[in-house]
Amino acid sequence: MNILVIEDNESVCSMLEMFFMKEGYKGEFVHNGLQGYDRFRAKEWDLLIIDWMLPGMDGISLCKKIRETSHVPIILLTAKDSDSDQVLGLEMGADDYVTKPFSPLTLLARIKAVSRRFQQDVKKHENTFLESEYFKISNESREVFLNGNEIRNLTPKEFDLLYFFIQSPRQVFSREQLLDKVWGYQFYGDERTVDVHVKRLRKKIGCTQQPFIHTVWGIGYKFDESVVNDEV
Repeated sequence: MNILVIEDNESVCSMLEMFFMKEGYKGEFVHNGLQGYDRFRAKEWDLLIIDWMLPGMDGISLCKKIRETSHVPIILLTAKDSDSDQVLGLEMGADDYVTKPFSPLTLLARIKAVSRRFQQDVKKHENTFLESEYFKISNESREVFLNGNEIRNLTPKEFDLLYFFIQSPRQVFSREQLLDKVWGYQFYGDERTVDVHVKRLRKKIGCTQQPFIHTVWGIGYKFDESVVNDEV
């Protein structure tokens, strides 16, 4: 774990440096808020420990500025222990708050807790792709790749239709089922809206070269990448 410590008290820094070595952490130490911000921008960090009272730029202003561009975990160190100070620190972007004096074991527990929450958040918001033989598609970022090339011109409903098909390969769906599953409600109007969207989607994903969405006569449609020659 690479940790940047922005703290002007050299005795605190010496204590943390010995503690980090024991725990296997890599720590760098800066004693000025402005210099600390420059060092933050210079490389990737796993966690920041920032003192509230700093020369050059105070810790609260530094937290706020860092939060403009980064979600890196931040632990704020301070002698201020009132509820209002703690709330201010958290509102300015700190993930946790440790009051001085503190024990290394207390700080270690906070480091582990903040890092664990951060990794859980990253995993939760990770952009996952649904992949098939030819397609790679994300329901979160709404990105579609065909043979590695991004398709950018799909309408929202065309995307939803393609995503549903890729989720259910080789399954045959009637127009009524597609309206219910993709449009999200029982549709009582003209079912030709499905045909129109399928036609447009086929054109945009190049179904003239490789048929992906197949007509099942008398029933509806299916998505099948394994069939090379088919009347679509």
